[in-house]
Formats: sequence, C-alpha cells, structure tokens
Amino acid sequence: MNDYLVKALAYNGQVRAYAVSTTEMVAEAGRRHGTWKTASAALGRAMTAGVMMGAMGKGDTKLTIKIEGNGPLGFILVDSNANGDARGYVANPHVNFEGKEKGKLDVTRAVGTEGTLTVVKDMGLKENFSGQVPLISGELGEDFTYYFASSEQVPSSVALGVLVNPDDTVKAAGGFILQLLPNTEESVIAELEAILSIFPPISQLVDQGLTPEEILVQLFTEENVTILERMPVQFKCNCSKERFENAIISLGRDEIKAMIDEDGGAEVSCHFCNEYYNFDKDELMALYQGAKKSV
Repeated sequence: MNDYLVKALAYNGQVRAYAVSTTEMVAEAGRRHGTWKTASAALGRAMTAGVMMGAMGKGDTKLTIKIEGNGPLGFILVDSNANGDARGYVANPHVNFEGKEKGKLDVTRAVGTEGTLTVVKDMGLKENFSGQVPLISGELGEDFTYYFASSEQVPSSVALGVLVNPDDTVKAAGGFILQLLPNTEESVIAELEAILSIFPPISQLVDQGLTPEEILVQLFTEENVTILERMPVQFKCNCSKERFENAIISLGRDEIKAMIDEDGGAEVSCHFCNEYYNFDKDELMALYQGAKKSV
C-alpha cells in the first residue's frame, strides 16, 4: 500500500487531526543512507513528523527540521513541503541500541536528552518563521508535542512510530498529530486524554494494516471524525546535476581550476538522498568559463 496522509476534524470541529502511513518513505530513506535499526527509527520518526507538519502549510510552503541532541546520532535534518514530499538524513546512520523491552529500540539513547529541536518555515514571505525548543525526552514524539505547545502555542499530541526488521529494513512507520482548536470543551479534552493514555503504539497499528482513516476512527469513533482530504506522501529529493553545476560555479575559477588540474574531474553527492553526480574534465572546463574570477 502506498503511503498517504489524511487531514480530518473531530468532535464537531473542535480537534484538528493528521494521520499518515510512511512505511515506504522511511524505508527509502533507510535504504539510501544505510541506516542501522535505531538510526532508522529516529530518522523515520522525524520524517513522519516533518511530512505531517509540511502538509499543514499551503502552496509553496517549505519546512526544515533540525534535531541536535547529545547522543551518538549527532543531528537529524528533515526537509518537507505542502505537497507531501519529504527527505532527510542523520549525521551518524550507524547507530543501534536495543531497548529494555524486547523488540523496542532505544531512540532516546541514540538522540540524547539534551539539545534542541528547531523548525524553520519558508512561507514565501520576506522572513522565515523559526521556532526552537529544548529536547525534553529524545523520544521525538514528546519533543514535537512540546514544540507545538511552546513555540506555536497549539496544544497538541504527537505520536510517531517505526518498526524495523532484524535485517535493518523498515517494517512499518506512521504517526498522527492531534491539535485542540480554540474553545475546545473540557469534556472533549478529558475524553481525549483518557483515550491517549491507553492507545496502542502507532507503529503497531500500521503493522497490523490499519489505514490512516482507521487509526483516526480508533481514536475518535466513526461518528466523531470527518475526513477532509487525502494526499500521497513520499521520499523526494529536489537535487539535480544542474543544481550542483551552479554550486560549483559559485566556488570561483581558482577552485574549479584546482579540480581540473589535481583530479581531472569531480564527484559530488547529495546529503539528503545520497545520489552521486560526476563531472568530467570537459564539463568542469565549461563551468570554469562561466565562473567569475576569484577576487
């Protein structure tokens, strides 16, 4: 089943909800970066949050999330947009810590409990919106919940989950974000808190084959939820050889000349998707002609 996201309202418009299946998207990221189990779980959770947060925007809105913890993963970087596209990578993909419970991965130990979660939104305005909060657990779901409450002043509940197979491939991934709209009744808040306190792990539900709609029905009951929109989500990188050509030109003639003289060519790679682009001597010479002389 292809990954997709659902936007919905619940309790007569008092609660805004997003639910998403991201198994294929996270698996593609893991495959491209060769991530070990816990790195896959951490990157997958961040990308799942990122694709839902991107879908909250409109038009050409772009979003960048950076998680910098004091764990061995280093940083996690995720880009997403309003069209359901997401890409991401982790500084150290070769991290794996088994949790105390069988089958659990210790994401907190990998990410760390001290650090920051930063979100930058490019909405096409003169200045980007930027919000930053300290990490509170390193589990990421709780950290994004805290981000919404603290930085955007929107009471929210964020659930993120990734199940990884013994061979490091991704078995199931998904998540949801619930947000209370202004003037939500206290009885609704109390009911939601009670439901969430006993709700099963999101990755378990995705692994059982539940769709995003069915997950929301489990949360709210069928009569309490109204589906507004469905949209596909996917791992997608906007890198290209042309973009790297422009980057090489920006280095100036001296740098390009050094590439030609010392290496006879150049190989560059995209951090986000691990795609490699090769430039031979003739291609570099053409870029050299188009570059400005170094000052």
